Amino acid sequence: MLMLAAVGGALEFYDFVIFIFLADAIGMIFFPPDLPEWLVTVETLGIFAAGYILRPLGGIVLAHFGDLFGRKQVFAFSILLMASSTLAIAFLPGYRSIGVAAPLLLLVLRIMQGIAIGGEVPGAWTFVSEHVAPNRVGFACGMICAGLTIGILVGSTITTAITALLPTDHFLRYGWRLPFLLGGIFGAIGVYLRRMLQETPVFVTMRTRKLLVPEMPLRVVVKDYRAGVVISVLCTWVLTASVVMLTLMLPTVLEQSHTISREESLIAASTSTISLTIGVVLAGVILDRIGPARVLVLGGLMFACGDAAFLELAKPGLEHLYLLSAVVGFSGAVASAVPVVMISCFPPPVRFSGVSFSYNLSYAVCGGLTLVGLAAFLQIDPLSHIYYLLFVSILETALGLYLWTVPSALRFQRRDPEGPVSKAAATG
Repeated sequence: MLMLAAVGGALEFYDFVIFIFLADAIGMIFFPPDLPEWLVTVETLGIFAAGYILRPLGGIVLAHFGDLFGRKQVFAFSILLMASSTLAIAFLPGYRSIGVAAPLLLLVLRIMQGIAIGGEVPGAWTFVSEHVAPNRVGFACGMICAGLTIGILVGSTITTAITALLPTDHFLRYGWRLPFLLGGIFGAIGVYLRRMLQETPVFVTMRTRKLLVPEMPLRVVVKDYRAGVVISVLCTWVLTASVVMLTLMLPTVLEQSHTISREESLIAASTSTISLTIGVVLAGVILDRIGPARVLVLGGLMFACGDAAFLELAKPGLEHLYLLSAVVGFSGAVASAVPVVMISCFPPPVRFSGVSFSYNLSYAVCGGLTLVGLAAFLQIDPLSHIYYLLFVSILETALGLYLWTVPSALRFQRRDPEGPVSKAAATG
């Protein structure tokens, strides 16, 4: 079950992130050739960010049905929507063929991807946490996070290979479409794998005992679990920095600010992603022993080390690019603590909606706007990303210290749906 969920997440996350690895080619294909390079970069990243900004819509709708009708069905639908929109991008005409309609259609398909991914990650965390024993939730969420980073790794590897094997004119003519075509195929495989999964025991118990929330789950979340929403939003902010800055933005930062070649930047991003994949699993195992609060405190210190490695990358005459990239990636291992904290903030009847709403709201702002904002600020100060990561490391440590001193904030760690459901059910 855990492997099937992780593999399906990897396939869907691959579809979502290959856009950023192909940002340069997409900018040349879908925008007028006479635009300044910096403006093309900002507009391309803006379309990529649209997938983040529309994530709350998909997250709210899909999580609503997930809390009322079951996790499994929503889990399967999200990957189907992702696969179809990714495949459509592979066949989309460029600006020279259909003019301004090209970026507009790309924007629509990107929004569809955002809606799909809005339910995928919270659904995966909720699904596995309700399947495994309470003392294995950290490991389970770490495996899901590893699956998502593997999706990033596959996207980076395939893009690197196609870039290296094809001449530039062939790559711009058809090569950039191949990762999207493969994404559609991978998505179809994911749909098939999701059909093998069984509904979570926690949801089955709630449905059997008629413990499902009797009103709109999101309304209950906003009314009764605001503190959980705030904690989850801040935790997701930490997660966005781990994913966006340490993997997705790494090639762009290395190329634009550190004058490292495209090929070396993609290899560095792959190295960072491999290191992050290993790190989140190890952090998940440790979390099951010492708890999420302590992991967040340790993670804040590790994040500062990753920031220092990023700063080292900016120095001229760099000799240890890939080693430093590995340090950068490993510093994001704390990502596996984020879903455990979020799951513990909401009771089972509204858990999917609570996690999804908080996660996607924060990701829309902190994830999507970070991409566009940093792309612009890097033109002003090439160390903008260093300051941002330092801020996130401080935020991460502060969150850990708060949860360490106020353990009651994580009051819904039990899997038994009958205990914490009373407050949500009483509002109906």
